[in-house]
Amino acid sequence: MERPLVSVIIPTYNRCDVLCELLESLSRQTYRHLEIIVVNDCGEPVDFIRELYPELNLQVIRMESNMKHVHARNRGLEKASGELIMLCDDDDLLLPCHVDRMVNELNGSDLVYSDVEIFDYVVENGTRKATNRFVFAYEQDMAAMRRFSTFVASGCLYRRELHEVLGPFDADMYHYWDWDFFLRAAERFRVKRVPVASVLYAFSGSGGNMSGNLEDMRPYLDKLSAKHGLGPLPAKNFFLLLEEPEVRRRKAPTQIVWDGEPFVSRLIAASRE
Repeated sequence: MERPLVSVIIPTYNRCDVLCELLESLSRQTYRHLEIIVVNDCGEPVDFIRELYPELNLQVIRMESNMKHVHARNRGLEKASGELIMLCDDDDLLLPCHVDRMVNELNGSDLVYSDVEIFDYVVENGTRKATNRFVFAYEQDMAAMRRFSTFVASGCLYRRELHEVLGPFDADMYHYWDWDFFLRAAERFRVKRVPVASVLYAFSGSGGNMSGNLEDMRPYLDKLSAKHGLGPLPAKNFFLLLEEPEVRRRKAPTQIVWDGEPFVSRLIAASRE
């Protein structure tokens, strides 16, 4: 029996180098029945990726204007034909076992998400090389998830039919679209954490992509709280939140599967020839 088609939705904007590393990781997946939808949010052209990775079932969609990441994901949803949806940020990586494992784990659930390894890095010869790694693995405590979400959307897998009930991702939540999606899904469907760190979440200490501008984030956090009745929520630096006693108590064991080797994309490999 043919296994279900998985539509992988990837929004991107002017990050061809890391996007190609992600595609390299997708080309190594043991699960082959994939439809990969790259949504270019009106950035520099990325159509060349189809020639770089011809074995992948790749669709490139260009947004008419820069609408930001949530709208780009929703455009990808409109084009998806798989019965299963997987989300991924363009600068993250999926280990070769990831999709296979998640499809198997979906049995009896409607949405599954994995643990991740967060890695700091330097760029050497055009490729990210990890300089520091730490595990992000926490118990799925639903009450606690309303105070601090440990749901990582990158690499999550779910049944497309969820959107028939929930509608599209809520662009009004912006920074917290993923937390909002998790809370809405958990109210109506069966969600499950998979204790394997098979997603690699890129973080450059110089880029600050996990702390963000707290003043910019505060209004969206307040919107999220009002929508779900969450009460006062702290707009703190991500790493400071991880040190909160309540969050530390939720730490959970997980399976480490990354050997630490970088993913050299064909874009970089070709430039070295």
